[in-house]
Amino acid sequence: MKIVALNGLLGYGYSKEALDIAFSEKVDYLGVDAGSTDPGPYYLGSGKSFTDRSAVKRDLSLALPKALEHKAPFIIGTAGGAGSEVHVMWLKEILLEVAKEQNLSFKLGTVLADVDTQYVLSKLESGKLIDMSSEFTADKDLISQSTRIVSQVGIAPIIELLKQKADVIICGRACDTAIYAAPCIYEGYSHGLAFHMAKIMECGAMCSEPVAAADVMQGYIYDDCFELRPANPIRRCTVDRVAAHTLYEQSNPFLIYEPDGVCDLTNSVFTQVDDRTVRVSGSEFIEAKEKTLKLEGVRCAGYRTICPATIYDPKTIENIGLITDTVTKFVAENTKDTLPEGSYKIFFKTSGGKESSMGVIMDVVGKTQEIADTVCALVRSRMLHCDYDGRKSTAGNLAFPFSPSDIHVGAVYEFSVFHLAKVDSLIETSKIKLEEV
Repeated sequence: MKIVALNGLLGYGYSKEALDIAFSEKVDYLGVDAGSTDPGPYYLGSGKSFTDRSAVKRDLSLALPKALEHKAPFIIGTAGGAGSEVHVMWLKEILLEVAKEQNLSFKLGTVLADVDTQYVLSKLESGKLIDMSSEFTADKDLISQSTRIVSQVGIAPIIELLKQKADVIICGRACDTAIYAAPCIYEGYSHGLAFHMAKIMECGAMCSEPVAAADVMQGYIYDDCFELRPANPIRRCTVDRVAAHTLYEQSNPFLIYEPDGVCDLTNSVFTQVDDRTVRVSGSEFIEAKEKTLKLEGVRCAGYRTICPATIYDPKTIENIGLITDTVTKFVAENTKDTLPEGSYKIFFKTSGGKESSMGVIMDVVGKTQEIADTVCALVRSRMLHCDYDGRKSTAGNLAFPFSPSDIHVGAVYEFSVFHLAKVDSLIETSKIKLEEV
């Protein structure tokens, strides 16, 4: 069976010629990931996508008619960047727009993976919420403050929609591997090979030379192995690249953890078949004794204002610690009668400084945007003229690359839930729908 990864992330772009090459022979399934937690909690909290709408539409406009023409079910994971219901609806709107413009008809399946705070609290109270880090333990108050929570589903809801003969599937928050492993397992192939191949394919042509998340990857799965070859003839898969991407995001080089179980790579063998193709065999699967889904939830932690600047004076760079301490104390003293205690936090983020310049970002998070603006203005002005022993200049310590110097970032979100939940069924958080477009 042949499965194609459109690229590493919907909206990143890809070569149209490579897509044509991929479909020059029979394609059984087309997949693409559309989101990640890599950009942090903001996009889940704000309900916005970190990919551009026009770029996403371009990628869909070329791929959707191709998939329908070749009767290759098109599976999209973690819609809209963060995979909540609002993100799924955002992507669905673009998909329907493309369908209308190109006069396309198909069966559309959607998987919503949102859960409410009560669901998470019930897992906590019943001892079914597992901390993924000792530094971030489950907290009832934080859970209750969550503005949006999603569950990261695996292959189960995708397989359910494939059984219902969906032509296109849009998933909420989903494991990247689920996009490619689900159709292989649905068709009866080895779980171990399916999950291993999916792990490597999830980022498109990242397992090739030259590396590119923005290009098409082809996967061929057999009874006893799978093969990977980039569609674009300018790229080639190598054993080094394929093996390296197997390790991508893994804490253990031999184990890939999924909701369904563990893919064991201890006996995996990587072979260079030809100049552009790598074959992998020996990957095995161990079913989980206890099924879990990862939950991701966010809460609004305040509002941010930043001021980026550069320091070119070696003496100022040398005294940066003293300066930031002085500025912090100055702001505390000047706001003690006007701002509530604990209503803001100040951070200084520096880079460079070993040579003749240092970048510094004055970062203020306040309970309100007005508080953040006020405090950032005080930080900037005091830091600009802060004195220290040995200072010779009488002008400013900072150079500002932008005018205005203070940038209003807006709402700041932080993770309030980032835990595993023990589940009775890997489909218990999925809301599945099939409709005619």
